[in-house]
Amino acid sequence: MDFKKRFALPLPALEEELGERLSLIPETDQEMEEQARRYQLSLAKPPGSLGELENIAVRLAGMTGHLKSRIRKKRILVLCADNGVVEEGVSSAPQSVTAMQACNMTRHLTGMSCLAREFHCECRVVDVGIATPYHCPEIVDRRIKKGTANLAKEAAMTRRETLLAILTGMDLAEEAAKEGVDLLGVGEMGIGNTTTSSAVLAVLTGRSAREVTGRGGGLLDEAYRHKIRVIDEAVQFHRPDPADPVEVLSKVGGLDLAAMCGVFLGAARNRIPAVIDGFISIVAALLAKRLSERASAYFFASHVSEEPGYLIAQKELSLSSFLQLQMRLGEGSGCVLAFEVIRAACTIMNEMATFEEANIQDDYLTEIRDEMKR
Repeated sequence: MDFKKRFALPLPALEEELGERLSLIPETDQEMEEQARRYQLSLAKPPGSLGELENIAVRLAGMTGHLKSRIRKKRILVLCADNGVVEEGVSSAPQSVTAMQACNMTRHLTGMSCLAREFHCECRVVDVGIATPYHCPEIVDRRIKKGTANLAKEAAMTRRETLLAILTGMDLAEEAAKEGVDLLGVGEMGIGNTTTSSAVLAVLTGRSAREVTGRGGGLLDEAYRHKIRVIDEAVQFHRPDPADPVEVLSKVGGLDLAAMCGVFLGAARNRIPAVIDGFISIVAALLAKRLSERASAYFFASHVSEEPGYLIAQKELSLSSFLQLQMRLGEGSGCVLAFEVIRAACTIMNEMATFEEANIQDDYLTEIRDEMKR
């Protein structure tokens, strides 16, 4: 549906649209996964010797429905929005940095966009809620509103705004599918979004703010303790229902988180593998899983973020990350690196010889293969 037309729809219509689109998310192809697993055992190598690359190739087969997947077009979607909670002094950077960095991404001046250019990866920057004015025509305008309210004092968004953001994210994934994108990365830019992500994760998992909260962009000790207090008090004030992810987002989340959640859901709907970046991205992925259990079968985790809540969310998703590089930049930076790991897995599957093709007798591996199948 046209972005502007959806704005005129009442809340029940938005709820209905989300429900209908969630119902269309397919299961992964288990038969194709098993076929890929058997094919891996036929390749000219000791079984399991390529470790996680083998698992990636098997999962890709289930996601795409093809034994041999090819990554021709990669895209990072960077969802940008401001968060009213920065009024509470929970971030080391001013709110204006959101707009500045969003513009810088389009000019290949940020960490993620430099990596994206180096590895020939398209980067699409989307404004779903930037508060400060900017002039940058390369940014895609899907703004729901100019930043969220201060969650320490009131709900961050209305339920209607939250649904609009989720559906907008789903639209972005749908557009990517129509444009031939094979692999999606989900990044973000939004000052204050480690606070919103920690609050959401605390509600979804029942953990304390201290357990899920990190220093974000580099808070010093007193500011860090203050951030934890703000999150604890906000969760107690709003008491969102953890069984209702839309309510959790509405009360203590952000527009970027909601739209990212939608991208993950939309990717699954279109059988596009979606790569999680860091802490904010993995919380959005967990929200998507809570809305649709089937969706999470289409997610890859790129790297272990230094934020303490990351591993908690990763466990909830039952995923393992490819890389451990002590990164905490966000933006989608980890996705760019993970894309290359996924491409490597495809190359092995598509180009490596089987034992038969390599003229190698493989009878000596029968016992090992049988053990692996068990």
